[in-house]
Amino acid sequence: MQIQEFGTVRDFPVGLPRETREYSCQRLNQILADTQILYSLYKKHHWLMRGPTFYQLHLLLDKHAEEQLPIIDMIAERVQTLGGVAVGDPRQVAEMTVIPRPPDGVEEVPAMLSRLLEAHETILVASHDAAARAGEMGDDGTNDLLVSEVIRTGELQAWFLAEHLVDTPLVRA
Repeated sequence: MQIQEFGTVRDFPVGLPRETREYSCQRLNQILADTQILYSLYKKHHWLMRGPTFYQLHLLLDKHAEEQLPIIDMIAERVQTLGGVAVGDPRQVAEMTVIPRPPDGVEEVPAMLSRLLEAHETILVASHDAAARAGEMGDDGTNDLLVSEVIRTGELQAWFLAEHLVDTPLVRA
């Protein structure tokens, strides 16, 4: 028996109006779903990496995946702090994400890296927008989380990936 439905917020004494908390929970859950998919993409490409840069990229992608885990936890805990219900079931995550599903097989390295960059860009665009709106609505905690953790880490990781494609045209997977 459910004690709280997904998409609802309960009253918590966090000093924010219900409308603000509902907005932030909705945006955070979308970013949470997409970030969980980004983590999974990192692990998939880490496992399936091939070619002359195998070792370097194998380690880099694993490092990036591990850096995403605490962000996933922070986003989920922020949703809970606001009185919401964090998306956690992989099946629900798969239904919610806007990040395209990759092929089940192995792609060429530039396609893998481009796919990761596209996922980062999707999350970064959503995070910039949600952070700005959360700030306007007075939800400084959500704004800070998105700017300090999601955006800063995502931008840095995207830079590292993009540098591996410097002489390769971006492959739109």
